Amino acid sequence: MSTKKIELIAAPKPAHFVGDGFRVHNFIPSGYHLEMKRMDPFLMLDYNSKFHFSGTDHPRGVGVHPHRGFETVTIAYQGKVEHSDSSGGGGIIEQGDVQWMTAASGVLHKEFHETEWAKEGGIFQMVQLWVNLPAKDKMTRPKYQALKNSEMTNVDLGENGFIEIIAGAYNGEKGPATTFSQVNLMNAKLKSGGKADFSFPASFATAALVIEGKITVNGVEKVPTDHLVLFENDGEDFTIEATEDSIVLVMSGAPLNEPIFPHGPFVMNTREEIIQAFDDYNNGRFGYLED
Repeated sequence: MSTKKIELIAAPKPAHFVGDGFRVHNFIPSGYHLEMKRMDPFLMLDYNSKFHFSGTDHPRGVGVHPHRGFETVTIAYQGKVEHSDSSGGGGIIEQGDVQWMTAASGVLHKEFHETEWAKEGGIFQMVQLWVNLPAKDKMTRPKYQALKNSEMTNVDLGENGFIEIIAGAYNGEKGPATTFSQVNLMNAKLKSGGKADFSFPASFATAALVIEGKITVNGVEKVPTDHLVLFENDGEDFTIEATEDSIVLVMSGAPLNEPIFPHGPFVMNTREEIIQAFDDYNNGRFGYLED
């Protein structure tokens, strides 16, 4: 096995709002090295770094909008989000929970700060990741996975901390999420001085986002909070060491190696499929969801 070296360390870009409830830094797609094709199967990564929202009786968020052709994965680090969609999926995710929505053939959905949390306000911290679907699965039935933190698979690293697996596998242990292609998604929750070793195929798009703390990668590269590490598509193994108590989101996925044709809320394989998606949406074929 050989070392998976760092291709780049990306600082967070200036934040922008999605709706009025998500203040995010966009990492994917954001130019050279981090475009959709390079990060296949990961289409988008928005990171809501720690941000304080004041209390309100009108929950902030994003109103009804459509998606087709991929999955949205929302990871809650602080705060609460309430989700509902036109396929009947939905619920509330709290700190440590994950919602995994498969838009597939098409859904309408909305996301808002949970009503009671919104009244009090507080620190909000989330990740939303878009995962592409293989062409053969883009028009399958939508589904929704509500993954509670208590359902996550934890791999104990002793004094180093632990690995919390959302999807894929670590040291032979598997996470609870079901996926359409090979996707590994996990939080390394490391104590100061704690180390964790990772190994993914050389061809997999692999990155790590420092949610809390500071880390050193492969014993050399120092990475501060809120920065993204992109690894080269070469070599298999890398090591993360926490220089203070840290949480690191690690992702690695097998590229689909299929055409990617994105347009707004839809990601398909051809222009014709995008035109069909807009036609279906405009003609009410995504169902109904009250705004």
